[in-house]
Amino acid sequence: MSMRDLRNNIAAVVSLPPANRSDPSLPINGTGVDLSGYNGALVLINVGTIGGSASPSQTFEVQDSDDNATFTAVADAFLDGAEPVVAAANDEQLHVIGYLGIKRYIRVAITAKVGTTPALIADAIVLRNGSRKRPVT
Repeated sequence: MSMRDLRNNIAAVVSLPPANRSDPSLPINGTGVDLSGYNGALVLINVGTIGGSASPSQTFEVQDSDDNATFTAVADAFLDGAEPVVAAANDEQLHVIGYLGIKRYIRVAITAKVGTTPALIADAIVLRNGSRKRPVT
């Protein structure tokens, strides 16, 4: 094990598990990820091909919380990168967002959908970094 070994210096946690995000009920909230003991986080939103009709799109949002119960949208000033509104022009890619905030918990949510039954296979992973101790893998 080396200090340059990335696997042993980060901890990956799933916030939104891979699924077809076609359910019309909103919001779809990911699981809160505890950042206690870490200095930063990177959010990875992985999306497939969006389907549906009438120009379908889905809006993703990074949210944070002090208590893992009351989540609010993270202000753009505390994000490095843009939260995606996934449509045909930017589907089938990985969206990478740095979290610069100070709250203990973060999660990813889908907060809006446009179109007729917009279907999208997507997931979101949070990479916690800057651990004060080595992460348990």
